Amino acid sequence: MGQPVTTNPILIMVINMTVVFAVLYGLSLIIRLIKVIDPTQKKSIAKTEPAPTAAPVAAAPAAPAEADQGQLIAVLAAAIAATGYGAARIMAVRPVIGKGWAQAARLETVQSRNRMY
Repeated sequence: MGQPVTTNPILIMVINMTVVFAVLYGLSLIIRLIKVIDPTQKKSIAKTEPAPTAAPVAAAPAAPAEADQGQLIAVLAAAIAATGYGAARIMAVRPVIGKGWAQAARLETVQSRNRMY
């Protein structure tokens, strides 16, 4: 009972590789099954005939998001002006996506430019 069934290393390798590839194939089948029954996947909707409209609708007033964007720019300009910089030096207002080293590099570049002028 305590002795191995085989001591042939080639046979052990073939058995182990067969088990590994069988498991990988089983996982690929599970992934394919999940793609088929995925409830979060967008379903294709049959195209229906659009209802005719009598007259085009007038454009809606500006969205609140655009108004908020203008207010945000005004607040940022006021904050920058409060630190001692004039509004004429503001080149652009855009969100900073990167963090960490990229943001530190930008800050260092801005500070070195301010020292030069």
